[in-house]
This record gives sequence, C-alpha cells and structure tokens, in this order.
Amino acid sequence: MVSLAGYQSPAYIAVAYLYIGNVAEAGPEIRAGAGETYLCYGDRMADIAALTQLIEPEVEKLGFALVRVKIMSGEDGPILQVMAERPDTRQLVIEDCAAISRALSDMLDEADPIDNAYRLEVSSPGIDRPLTRLTDFDDWAGHEARFNLIEPVMGKKQYKGVLKGREGEAIHAAVAGKDDHIFDFQNIHSAKLILTDTLIAETAPLSSEGADTITEEEG
Repeated sequence: MVSLAGYQSPAYIAVAYLYIGNVAEAGPEIRAGAGETYLCYGDRMADIAALTQLIEPEVEKLGFALVRVKIMSGEDGPILQVMAERPDTRQLVIEDCAAISRALSDMLDEADPIDNAYRLEVSSPGIDRPLTRLTDFDDWAGHEARFNLIEPVMGKKQYKGVLKGREGEAIHAAVAGKDDHIFDFQNIHSAKLILTDTLIAETAPLSSEGADTITEEEG
C-alpha cells in the first residue's frame, strides 16, 4: 500500500518511508555509545558500521552519496534512517528518496541484518544538515555549526562556532573567546550546521513547495 502526504519544511527534507518485516512481539532495545549504536532484539544486534557497509554501495550505485546511517527509536518501533544526497546539489527530491528506499528494501530483505519489524527512512540532509564526513568541514567552512563532543574539552562538551576548515582530522572553528579552536574529529560525537539567513541563501531548495512523504507497507 502506498500513501502520499504533503508537508512543508523550512529545511526542505525529502523523505521516503518503508516498513519492512513482520510486527515484533516485543519491542527492541536501542543502545547508543561513543562512536557506535546498536539495535537489539534478544541476542542479535545490528550495528551502524555493518549496516553502512551494506547500504553505502547501494546508494552509490544509484549515483548518490551517503551522508549518514542512524538507528532511532520511534513510536511504532525502531527507525533505520539513511541520509543521502546528490553530489551536485547536496539535496534530494522525493523521487530520489523513493528510488533509494526501494533499492535498499530489496537488499535489506535479502541480507536480513535486523530481526523483526523496523521502518526504513530515506531522507536528504536538509539545510541545517549534520556534518558526518571530514570533507563536510571543508565544504561548509564559513558557516556556523554546533558540536557535541565525546570527551569534554576545557570542561565543556558542547560548542558553537564558525567553521574554518580542517587539517587532516583537526577541525578548525572560531568559538566564543577563541578565534581558532581545534576539535579532534575522533572526539566529535555529532556536529550540525546552524540555520542562518546566510546558510538559507546559499542552499536554496530545489523546490519552494517542499516535498512529499511516501509510505509503503509490506507484509
């Protein structure tokens, strides 16, 4: 069954949803730690690294770049979120999301990396996108970002500043009180662009009408 529902989003995120598997009798457990996340069903776990190895080749085969793979807890069960983009536009349209979703569903059905039911969500990064790859810190230099660290630096785990590029895995940013603060990429738990007028102007949506959500249920 396929249903369409339109929505408006200031960050313009095109999303496709796909429900996979049978309904689980018992809910999953989400475990998260520094640098790794697991989706647990009994004694079986699916980790992000293994899922990324399965997903990235399929995404690239379609001509897209993988931004992030993440497992989240949702109201109706776990969500496997796959974030991708077109290398030329850094965005996706709803047709792109649908194509990736259907390609991944076929592969995931065959590989069966996760027990029981979960929801596959394919989306574009949006304007205030997460920064997950080293190259992201070069590409978005000059824009504001928020950092969440694994280990505190100078007594803090959260920072906000203007990106200034990188040298290897040393991420440079101008933060309050310091014009050139260096973050170790390996110590960054998460980083995300901050929505500003400048960022919005430089990343105009492909369509001002937003995107649609596609929901397809199997089983």
